[in-house]
Amino acid sequence: MVLTSVGKMVGLQKKTSGIRNICILAHVDHGKTTLADCLISSNGIISSRLAGKLRYLDSREDEQIRGITMKSSAISLHFVKGDQEYLINLIDSPGHVDFSSEVSTAVRLCDGCIIVVDAVEGVCPQINAVTGALFTSKVLEERAEKETENESISDTATGDQIYDWSAGLEDTDDSHLYFSPDHGNVVFASAIDGWGFGIEHFAKLYSQKIGIKPAVLLKTLWGDYYLNTKAKKIMKGDQSKGKKPLFVQLVLDNIWSLYEAVMKRDKEKIEKIVTSLGLKIGARESRHADPKVHLNAICSQWLPISDAVLSMVCNKLPSPLDITAERVEKLMCVGARTFDSLPPETQELKNAFMKCSSEGTAPVIVFVSKMFAVDAKALPHNKPRPLTQEEIAHRHELAKQRHAEKLAANQGKELSEKPPSENSIEVTGNTGDMKGEEQHLTGQVEIMTSKAMKQEADNKESFIAFARVFSGIVQRGQKIFVLGPKYDPAESLHKLSSQCSAANDLPLVPHMTCCTLENLYLLMGRELEDLEEVPAGNVLGIGGLQDFVLKSATLSTSPACPPFTPLNFEATPIVRVAVEPKHPSDMPQLVRGMKLLNQADPCVQVLIQETGEHVLVTAGEVHLQRCLDDLKERFAKVQISVSAPIIPFRETITRPPKVDMVNEEIGKQQKVAVIHQTKEDQSKIPEGIQVDSDGLVTISTPNKQATLSVRAMPLPEEVTRLLEENSDLIRTMEQLNTSLNEDKKTHEINQKTLDRIKEFKQKLEQNLQGRKWRNAVDQIWSFGPRKCGPNILLYNFEGYKRSVWQCLGNAVKEVSKYRDFDNSIVSGFQLATLSGPMCEEPLMGVCFTVEKWEINTVGEMLSTSSQDSGECDAVEHKQNEDTTLTSGCTDEVCSVNEHQDSSQSVPKSPEKISKHKGEVLLADCYGPFSGQLIATMKEACRYALQAKPQRLMAAMYTCEIMATAEVLGRVYAVLSKREGRVLQEEMKEGTDVFIIKAVLPVAESFGFADEIRKRTSGLASPQLVFSHWEIISSDPFWVPTTEEEYLHFGEKADSENQARKYMNAVRKRKGLYVEEKIVEHAEKQRTLSRNK
Repeated sequence: MVLTSVGKMVGLQKKTSGIRNICILAHVDHGKTTLADCLISSNGIISSRLAGKLRYLDSREDEQIRGITMKSSAISLHFVKGDQEYLINLIDSPGHVDFSSEVSTAVRLCDGCIIVVDAVEGVCPQINAVTGALFTSKVLEERAEKETENESISDTATGDQIYDWSAGLEDTDDSHLYFSPDHGNVVFASAIDGWGFGIEHFAKLYSQKIGIKPAVLLKTLWGDYYLNTKAKKIMKGDQSKGKKPLFVQLVLDNIWSLYEAVMKRDKEKIEKIVTSLGLKIGARESRHADPKVHLNAICSQWLPISDAVLSMVCNKLPSPLDITAERVEKLMCVGARTFDSLPPETQELKNAFMKCSSEGTAPVIVFVSKMFAVDAKALPHNKPRPLTQEEIAHRHELAKQRHAEKLAANQGKELSEKPPSENSIEVTGNTGDMKGEEQHLTGQVEIMTSKAMKQEADNKESFIAFARVFSGIVQRGQKIFVLGPKYDPAESLHKLSSQCSAANDLPLVPHMTCCTLENLYLLMGRELEDLEEVPAGNVLGIGGLQDFVLKSATLSTSPACPPFTPLNFEATPIVRVAVEPKHPSDMPQLVRGMKLLNQADPCVQVLIQETGEHVLVTAGEVHLQRCLDDLKERFAKVQISVSAPIIPFRETITRPPKVDMVNEEIGKQQKVAVIHQTKEDQSKIPEGIQVDSDGLVTISTPNKQATLSVRAMPLPEEVTRLLEENSDLIRTMEQLNTSLNEDKKTHEINQKTLDRIKEFKQKLEQNLQGRKWRNAVDQIWSFGPRKCGPNILLYNFEGYKRSVWQCLGNAVKEVSKYRDFDNSIVSGFQLATLSGPMCEEPLMGVCFTVEKWEINTVGEMLSTSSQDSGECDAVEHKQNEDTTLTSGCTDEVCSVNEHQDSSQSVPKSPEKISKHKGEVLLADCYGPFSGQLIATMKEACRYALQAKPQRLMAAMYTCEIMATAEVLGRVYAVLSKREGRVLQEEMKEGTDVFIIKAVLPVAESFGFADEIRKRTSGLASPQLVFSHWEIISSDPFWVPTTEEEYLHFGEKADSENQARKYMNAVRKRKGLYVEEKIVEHAEKQRTLSRNK
């Protein structure tokens, strides 16, 4: 096919009904990029002979070496079907689980997708993960395309329906939800051999031959039917009668016979097939040594894959005009907001979305899903271009001039060699020539320096935004608002009119900036083409946004536009490494490089820890390797040294164990030993802290004005899971409570959020049942760490009421002596849950209960004096109304009071003194006493935690491995060596492949994939996805106490304790004290060489 010009593409962009935005989704190595190659070759961009070998959209060097896609890249294709012309914006996405963030960025810009399923491996975990996300988010129409390898086409019957949706949809017509060839949404294809077909192709073909209507054939070609040749009728029940199904008989047999003929070089049969199909095969292909080339030539003419796939896309997938109202509302509502709670100006924008209009008056709305780095040389304006006639003539003149100067210089040299007496006049001419040569040299130096500068500019990375226009026309040089993810149109519309544009001088609005769109590009895989304007419904690249957009953003000409819902990524970034330059002088380049990397990768996180380390957080090993390569070679361009991976842990407590380490029930003998051990432990607890036998810790502040009693309890697993899943909801509750406390009337709490909070509360009440959890849910004071984590703080003492459920309308504003200092207790709890006592890692699944909180006599004096004096009462009342006094102002009050105290030596009446003290203590809610309370609460939580059996929690991966029976043993060996645990193993029907599901600690996972590939000679490859946190059963502080344990483990118990090993490794890394003997046996050293 002829290469389509850019002008033609620009024309097609204006016809919105003919645009299809699609992405290709599949498991790793199922042939997405090979399929994309076949579709690209149909546009003449690459040769059809190279399709599948070139992997055109894998433009990075490491993608070509590893043979996997690592980034999503887009290309625009032109497709003609009948008299209709279509523009297909195709996005190829990675299949490796580490790069699932790239899939999310691609999916957001598309209206539909092609799902590729390998016939041999069938539906794999990555497909389930991706399609599950699409089905639930209702972002995409559900369509599938089957990628089948020719040898096992018959296997496709097992994988034709991905989801069984019938359960909840008994009465409705849900046929459109299924993938089935008779719906026309499945194509059978082999991208490597270049053929593909839908059953409608064969239905047309055979309707003429057999004389059966195409509509009947369409319904019966796929399914339990067979052809009765005598009666020329299609009958049901092929399996029971031992007949060939219609699909095998009419379709597969023909393809198999073609394969057989070509592979066996049966020339007569091949010629017969070719002539009957009316194909023309070149002599070069038919004589080629490799029969696959001949096969490809026949198949790609008979059943071209690009026609089959692209015509299905055009028939079955929606154009940008068919965007559903549901999807628009979902995109426009961030977090807990509902569409109805948005300002009316914002709700009007929904019509612009639905129309997808490209009129000049329509507001421009663009979503940037990611930023990607491009070598500056690849930008269209830096590319070499053909010269015009004028430029050629100009260069010709310059060359002539230079030639003349050279000749003159040579003549001058010859003359200077002659004796000067002969002609002195020519010498003067010669000096003039020398001057000319000097000028020529300086000109050359200038050219050299300008070249060096240009080279430096070329080495720079340019960032291009990967975006889609949802409404209006984007023009080059247009001024536009950039809306950050926290931008709220409701707040900004008070300051701005909805008609204002980005070109006006506007007041500062938080999370909103203005920028100019410098360049617009048509994305053509590895190439970029300049565009002047892009109408709605198209995918494009935008240059010049690197200073305004970090990873994703919404661009609009209307300030009423809300930011789009943020992208949700399948893979959680969990693999951390610390990075530093080999030469300390390169530090600024590394910092700059890490900023660029952070912008270029949608999933990576870049942090600076408290220790000053620069940390990269990535989704997995392959992702980490790619990030480090990019950092070294593209962004920082310096040598770097990388630490061993920093593995995250969590700390928790458990119930006291029923059996000891040798599985004996803990009896009296053990109890003696345990009591003996706890006495030793108690000697470690400093003075002034009381610990009861049931773990209640009582501690006083250093100034003895307050006493706290705290108990720690483990939370049930379901509650911990519930808190983790609802962390966003807890964060929303916290914001609502804060605004209620500050008497801010922000946007009304919408009903949907309230219902979700009520449902969350009910679930907590269901899971927290029993005597010890009575009224616990109503007594929740805070969650932690960071006020939204999986730990709970309860209050269980008289005279205080404060609840996290304030936003449900049962807010109680009471005046009590605890009210001013309760934030200090909560802060202490937050600090304690952020770093536990074992190895300063966050806590998880722990509930702290404050059983007693006494504020001593000064506080009581304060309350009596406030009753005496109305003035002080007013002060206290004001304090309660507005607890958000700034610390600076209260400190001033304190200092003024202290100053008065010291300067006025006149004796006062006792009443006055008490009143004064009351004022000081009131102002003290940000003073030294609150600081002491924070520290005391933190210590109390730590000691309460240490009074219970402590455990470490490790992060776990779920691991899916597909392996054949002969390598199964080796897979198990690698898993057990790395502390893995097999959950299930099942054999895939009709194959000899086993699917193994296992869990594996993240700490043991480094090098796991490589080791499995080595041990199984590449026959098994695992997919690791972060799953959950799991308690490591062994006690890190365990020492043998009973006789049996002494006999079994020895006095030192030096068999490897996994939990202690992890704990000590983390403590060493953080520079904490590690309890280990450097010299185990200090016997005298004997020098063996002397005793010969």
